[in-house]
Amino acid sequence: MKIVILTGAGVSAESGVPTFRDKGGLWKNFRAEDLATPQAFKRDPKLVWEWYNWRRGIISKAKPNKAHLIIAEMEEKFGVRLITQNVDGLHQKAGSKSVVELHGNIWRVKCTHCNYKDYDYSVPLKEIPPKCPKCGGLLRPDVVWFGEPLPEDAIEEAFYLSENCDIMIVVGTSGVVYPAANLPFIAKYRGARVIEINPKETPISSIADLKIGKTATEGMEEVYHWIERSFK
Repeated sequence: MKIVILTGAGVSAESGVPTFRDKGGLWKNFRAEDLATPQAFKRDPKLVWEWYNWRRGIISKAKPNKAHLIIAEMEEKFGVRLITQNVDGLHQKAGSKSVVELHGNIWRVKCTHCNYKDYDYSVPLKEIPPKCPKCGGLLRPDVVWFGEPLPEDAIEEAFYLSENCDIMIVVGTSGVVYPAANLPFIAKYRGARVIEINPKETPISSIADLKIGKTATEGMEEVYHWIERSFK
């Protein structure tokens, strides 16, 4: 039985990580949609990095919650594959080793001029905006901004996993951010059972074989026990 889990912001919200669309997602009267763009970075890289420095500070204090830990355990015990829209790295912190990051990682930086890419866990950042140690060019967060395509290798793997799974568990995602929102529909079309964990109704709810209207931590605990029985 091939199981794929797709996670969104609702998983990390229980760890205290604010989402783009929450009221708490505002910063200095700027909307995230106005800062997370290539145009904003070109116009004012210092402002954009100040926002990411603030976000990294919040995320650095967050700890993986029960949902993160259960997902990591399911990977180890049942070979579950994980696709995430989150950039906070909490899945890896919980112990997940094979994570398909659709939207990148806030702790990784990449150069705008050369091929330099690395992790930087400095909180706060030592320099704003940070410079590339290789060529001196401007570094940017290695995340997908509005208007940018998803990393080719990540989206290809995500589509492959969705097309070839028997069960897809969708946890804490709004189902409105594409192309990630397409993945459950692809899985369903290919014959997989879709399980949605979300206290709210989403576009994915209409195709879910099982809808668990609970938080990520409560829902994952319930699904874990069901999967565990299936593997016995």
